[in-house]
Amino acid sequence: MLKIGCHLSVSGGFTAMGKDAVEIGANVFQFFTRNPRGGSAKAIDEKDIATFLELSIQNNFAVLLAHAPYTLNLCAADANIRRFALETMEDDLKRMEYIPGNMYNFHPGSHVGQGVETGIEFIANALNTILKPEQKTTVLLETMAGKGSEIGRSFEELRSIIDRIELTGKLGVCLDTCHVYDAGYDIVNDLDGVLNQFDKIIGLNKLYAIHLNDSKNPFQSHKDRHEKIGQGSIGLETFAKIINHPQLRHLPFYLETPNELPGYAEEIATLKSLYIENCNFNA
Repeated sequence: MLKIGCHLSVSGGFTAMGKDAVEIGANVFQFFTRNPRGGSAKAIDEKDIATFLELSIQNNFAVLLAHAPYTLNLCAADANIRRFALETMEDDLKRMEYIPGNMYNFHPGSHVGQGVETGIEFIANALNTILKPEQKTTVLLETMAGKGSEIGRSFEELRSIIDRIELTGKLGVCLDTCHVYDAGYDIVNDLDGVLNQFDKIIGLNKLYAIHLNDSKNPFQSHKDRHEKIGQGSIGLETFAKIINHPQLRHLPFYLETPNELPGYAEEIATLKSLYIENCNFNA
């Protein structure tokens, strides 16, 4: 079964997101833990969460993916900005325990001129503070397009972070198709080669989720502008290969394309039509 969904608004609560997911044919979804451009978060509504958990069982939902605010930067030059990011993520992970067994994705951050090594050290130090042995949430580093001083533009940079983490079992990777293509990984013409490279450097066992996004920009542009599935430089044929690939097809896929719910419903239906049940081809 294809595990496919999109990014939904958390403003109405978890039950509302669950109902939206069912309406558009999704069995997974992503949501922001709080205001994506700020730091405020809604109070936990335990009754709403209990209702949602029943709904998720009834509809056979797969794993959910929470997304940290875009404003967080664990490797900023300003210590106050780093502290705000750490405290926010720490609070998010406590809140995630109300829906245990799911995932939390974040952008590694931008070193803003300090250098990649310094940025990686800041990120790793923060994660070693945040990650707890008892937590039920897996934290995911997102692959980035490489604009500005972003960290995570290469598999090697992500590996360098992972190598410094004490509780590595709590940490994984979310691969964003637009980001890796814009970063210079040619998933259009050499998907197997990119996956082999990922496996060699990071390990496919560390790949927990995929953001499915087409790209408005050409290969290796380092721009990070998402496009609707099949309408960008990556193209529908590549997405059919991705969702059916034997090393990827078991993963949950989350759309972050520029859409409202009807557009997501169309994309989900299209991808479901391209998914081959009981696919047995070899990579």
